[in-house]
Amino acid sequence: MIKYFIYCRKSSEDEERQVLSIEAQLTELREYAKQNDLFIVREYYESKTAKEPGRLVFNEMLGEIEKGSASGILAWNPDRLARNSIDGGKVIYFVDTLKIVALKFPTFWFEATPQGKFMLSVAFGQAKYYTDNLRENILRGIRQKIRRGELSAKAPIGYFNEPRLRTIEPDKRTFRKVKEVLEAFATGEYTLTAIQRKMFSLGLVGKDGKIMHLSTIGCILTNPFYYGHFRYRGEVHSGSHKPMISKKLFDKVQEALVANGKPRKNKEPKKFQFLNFATCGVCGYAITAERHIKKSGLQFIYYRCTHKSNEIKCSEIHFLREKEFAKQVQGLCQKVSLPHEWREKYLAKLGEWENEGRHSGDLFAQNLRVSISVIKAKIDRLMDGYLDGGFELSEFQEKKNALMSEKKTLEEKLSDFERKGNHWLELTRNWILQANQALNLASGEKFWEMKTFLKSIGSNPRLASGTLFLDFRKPFSHLAEIPFTARSADAFFPTDSVWWRWAESNRRAKEGLRWVYKV
Repeated sequence: MIKYFIYCRKSSEDEERQVLSIEAQLTELREYAKQNDLFIVREYYESKTAKEPGRLVFNEMLGEIEKGSASGILAWNPDRLARNSIDGGKVIYFVDTLKIVALKFPTFWFEATPQGKFMLSVAFGQAKYYTDNLRENILRGIRQKIRRGELSAKAPIGYFNEPRLRTIEPDKRTFRKVKEVLEAFATGEYTLTAIQRKMFSLGLVGKDGKIMHLSTIGCILTNPFYYGHFRYRGEVHSGSHKPMISKKLFDKVQEALVANGKPRKNKEPKKFQFLNFATCGVCGYAITAERHIKKSGLQFIYYRCTHKSNEIKCSEIHFLREKEFAKQVQGLCQKVSLPHEWREKYLAKLGEWENEGRHSGDLFAQNLRVSISVIKAKIDRLMDGYLDGGFELSEFQEKKNALMSEKKTLEEKLSDFERKGNHWLELTRNWILQANQALNLASGEKFWEMKTFLKSIGSNPRLASGTLFLDFRKPFSHLAEIPFTARSADAFFPTDSVWWRWAESNRRAKEGLRWVYKV
């Protein structure tokens, strides 16, 4: 009597899909065996695709057949046994060598004759053809979705897959939270572990409900999906979904991520409020803080160079007391502050410029459109070169991704300009108000806000010979050239000052402050 193995398989490993497939197969096959008096010695079943060889249960069954434990197989259809040429060839080879003497299928007739083996090979070939054709159809559909700007994958955190429209939409529960995380990390004030804790506090957790792994957070921070593009197989494409952040903010996140990966020294306790703010003006190394306690119990905090350079012998020997440090920080804020009277006069002058130059941005917008068209043409030529064999895939993807990033930046500039009109007027107005706010900072003792303000408008804070220096960015550098004593309420309004003449020349050149002032 021929001994049979029952073999059942479903393609998906997902427990939520094809739940009844194996159960239905077993029921049908048991009934078929009973009707045909087949002797079943064992049942095998697994949830594994047959597109590729390597199924553990299937290979185990063939191993038992090779040992002689059975010489027949009962399955629902030949495609349950194999959808690839290797597994199909094994079955036919076992039939040729008489290790398998009987194959039974309720939906397919087979006998161990040349004609039967030919029909079995045809059935396996049809199963493989179906799989290959299905794959091509799926890939064609994915390529079409990509052309429409749709990501054919699971939506990243902050979004969800809309099953009815087959699109990716913002998730009302997490969209604003993820945006808050990206904006916070872009400030450069957070490490990866700190942003990990912040995400957990906002309720952004992994699939298991636990705190996210740092590698997962790194993928979120580098995902172009959040500014309107998406990456598919290493290539960046334009998306049709709603962006979460701007490309400009995304670039800041990448800069903060690079800075975050640099080696960091152990931070001193936060009791020293000006630590990690300035460097030594002689050797460029960090400034450290010391606390000295007198016999009387009085405490004094001093700042000095760490003298850790092995290449440069630092000659800086001055110690700066914290009170003097605070006084100089206030002085730097005061140096770029704008009196209330000047603020009103500057805003009035800005209003005149706004009335005069409502149409002055047409040339700027046209130049942006031309630049975008040039980049599009470059992408098309790059694609033609790749299709003609002029580029390797990796080189093509690298060049295209760079062009896509540049194109997105210009498109955002054009969109902002068209949406806001003469954007430089708004930036100048923000600068006037910010410079006026510096006057309030300089008169108070909120040194954390002062440090943050100075970092945003200047660079390279350094101590040399007991004096704090800072390189102001434009337009604050022009305002700093005007002595503060000349900014009193009774002082002459400086329409002929260095700063005002510079701003006027920029306006006439239709460039304004939009290329100089960064927000």
